[in-house]
Amino acid sequence: MIRLSVTARIALLSILLALVSNLVLVAFVWKVVRDDAIDELRRDTVEQSDALIAVYRTGGLPALGRTIREARAPGDVSRIVAVIARDGRLIAGVGPELDGLARWPNLGFRIRAMGTPWSDREVGYAVRQIGPYRLVSGRVLDDWDAEQRGIERALAAAMLLSLALGIGGGLVVTRYVGRRLDRVADVIEGVAAGDLSRRVGNAASGDAFDRLAVRLNGMLDKTERLMSELRIVTDGLAHDLRSPLARLRAKAEAAVLQADPAQREAAMGGLLIETDLVMRMLSTMIEITRAESVSRDRLARIDPATLVEEIADLYAPVVEDAGMRFEAVVAPALPQITLHRELMTQAIANLIDNALRHAANGGEIVLRLALRDDEARFQVEDRGPGIAEADRAEALRRFGRLDRARSLPGAGLGMALVEAVARLHDGRVELHDNAPGLIAAIVVPISR
Repeated sequence: MIRLSVTARIALLSILLALVSNLVLVAFVWKVVRDDAIDELRRDTVEQSDALIAVYRTGGLPALGRTIREARAPGDVSRIVAVIARDGRLIAGVGPELDGLARWPNLGFRIRAMGTPWSDREVGYAVRQIGPYRLVSGRVLDDWDAEQRGIERALAAAMLLSLALGIGGGLVVTRYVGRRLDRVADVIEGVAAGDLSRRVGNAASGDAFDRLAVRLNGMLDKTERLMSELRIVTDGLAHDLRSPLARLRAKAEAAVLQADPAQREAAMGGLLIETDLVMRMLSTMIEITRAESVSRDRLARIDPATLVEEIADLYAPVVEDAGMRFEAVVAPALPQITLHRELMTQAIANLIDNALRHAANGGEIVLRLALRDDEARFQVEDRGPGIAEADRAEALRRFGRLDRARSLPGAGLGMALVEAVARLHDGRVELHDNAPGLIAAIVVPISR
């Protein structure tokens, strides 16, 4: 079985559509022309019959006979006028082979072959009743048939021309579609070969190919970003787990070698601390993956003020136990926002934990919910040392840790989780100077 390519099928479809549409058009034109010609013939025949009937009414059969004999112009052999008796006798008439009319015709207008002598020639005629006779008037359609055949030949030529144009148009469409699809295929093949920087060109015409290019490029952007983050995660895990695992092994070995039960218990405590650190790193990685892969149907319309108040009630005692003042500030009359409650709660909690860890001597932490430019801002403000503007991108990177934080426990994943949650909500993370201190904000649009 022969399998055609997509472009070949598109070309054949274009040719077929052109052929069918032109067949329909030609048939329509032919029918309209034929119907108009028949209507014109009917009108002429009826008008001629009316004129002859008027002559019969005024002068009788003798006057009608004279008019019939004078009706045909010299050289005109197509006109037919006849008066026929009930017994089939031809009373008067002009026209070729009038013996073919020697019968009692039915009333009305028709186009048909009349009699044996004209079996291969069509006649358009009208039959009218005049007294005891019937009047037949019309004409042989030799000229009309010739015009019809001329029209049909012209339509056939137009059909062939349209078919040729359809083939040419199909080839043009095939070439255009093939080029656009080849560009997409080349990019996909390049990406499959490992070049994640390849993108599909966009002609900015807004057609289906451009929309496909925009969506494909967006998918490739996300794939490249995920692959880059995967490499960072792999490298970061390999690097950051090396130290705690080495310490874990050293402390496990020390605990095994300790003969004193008290020293062994102390060594086991350190072993548990290192184990908890590794578990926290892995748990945070799982939470980040969950935030990046959660389905949008898991988001729901919630009251952001209620969410912030619940978090404030949970963390106020913790901050105060750390010797700092905690304050929650919520803007009035905030609308509901589409959020993932659990992940947003985890992200804000991470910001508060960071403020507790790095700004312990700052004196206060403020949890603020504000509305600005149709965006909701969940802000955690502290009075600690802050983060220099040049270091803020590093602070948001997975496993990114500033120099002064390397002495503290952690893996540099807390802010990466916050950024993943912000992206889930089509938002972003912003870091600003609080003069002194840091303002860390999760910014999400209100209406989506």
